[in-house]
Amino acid sequence: MRDQLRMRLGQVWPELEIIGEAKNGDEAIELVDQLKPDFTFLDIRMPGKTGMEAASVIGNKSHIVFVTAYDAYAVEAFERGAVDYVLKPPEQERLQITVDRLKTRMSKPTAAADVNASVTAMLSQLAEKIATPKPAYLQWIQASIGQDLRMIPVEEILFFRSDEKYTCVQTERYEALIRKPVRDLAEELDPALFWQIHRATLVNVNAIEGVTRDIRGRHLVMIKGKPDKLEVSRSFLHLFKQM
Repeated sequence: MRDQLRMRLGQVWPELEIIGEAKNGDEAIELVDQLKPDFTFLDIRMPGKTGMEAASVIGNKSHIVFVTAYDAYAVEAFERGAVDYVLKPPEQERLQITVDRLKTRMSKPTAAADVNASVTAMLSQLAEKIATPKPAYLQWIQASIGQDLRMIPVEEILFFRSDEKYTCVQTERYEALIRKPVRDLAEELDPALFWQIHRATLVNVNAIEGVTRDIRGRHLVMIKGKPDKLEVSRSFLHLFKQM
């Protein structure tokens, strides 16, 4: 990738002098201290320190451009023009935009320190996201219907409801059973899709028709197309304040 980047930069910016190359984040920090480059091109995932961690240390010593395959981390932050963010593979046309931005940056040296200070602040906020991968939530539930086993996509499940021994898995068409308790399911399912409304109940937010109250004053979740009404514990009522 370094060879490809060097070749592409030579095509779009022939007068650019590449004064050093680093194999990892720690080496990048050392080279910036030694060589004091105007610009540093960093990947996100590197051995040792990540690109974000290295950039946080480099700070305002060098203008930073990320060249990476990870589009989800900093595109919005860095497309504002403070630094650039180029996705792999670095195409010649896209690098030309980067070069134009860097040349503009060079023509305004008095603004460099302020710009890099804001970049450093953004990097410190994003470094934790880079270091911590997004959790992988359950996509399927293996459940029993009599003697049969079913693989049920989680988006088809209306709700989970536990008793002392089993957890009921309710879909639009059938009911199945699993042995995993709701407290474990709550940690493994996407919280944006499944809300825990009771210590023994998880409900698919897309299956909620509304909330009602019974004569005892209990709040009950109504399920679309089903007669079931699921009790909401007082500690989970805040989920429904906007409804």
